[in-house]
Amino acid sequence: MIEFHLDARSGVSPYLQLVRQVRHALRLGLLREGDQLPTVKEVVAHLAINPNTVLKAYRELEHEGLAAPRPGVGTFVTRTLTDASLAAHGPLRQDLRRWLAKARRAGLDEESIEALFMTTFRTAAQEDIA
Repeated sequence: MIEFHLDARSGVSPYLQLVRQVRHALRLGLLREGDQLPTVKEVVAHLAINPNTVLKAYRELEHEGLAAPRPGVGTFVTRTLTDASLAAHGPLRQDLRRWLAKARRAGLDEESIEALFMTTFRTAAQEDIA
């Protein structure tokens, strides 16, 4: 089962952070069709957020066709976002872990690593468009 977390410094609304975490888990094969998402009550207790925030995230996932509620039971994944490239994730993940370890050895903290990655990611995306 997925365990949600929130980053208050991200600038992304809490409900959207939950939606993105489910999408990521679906892409990586961590959640599969038929898996149950945490109940609203569990998420509220774990994250100390408003139940309406969780309900909004789950409604968004339902609207996207990724999850469906079962009254009295919970919310369940209805489809995944994995594709044939999932097999390539293992070696890429290992490369990324090595890069992260190298960044930490260079003295970068978590925020610096994230900033470096996102800046490089966005720059590369811009270059791909041009």
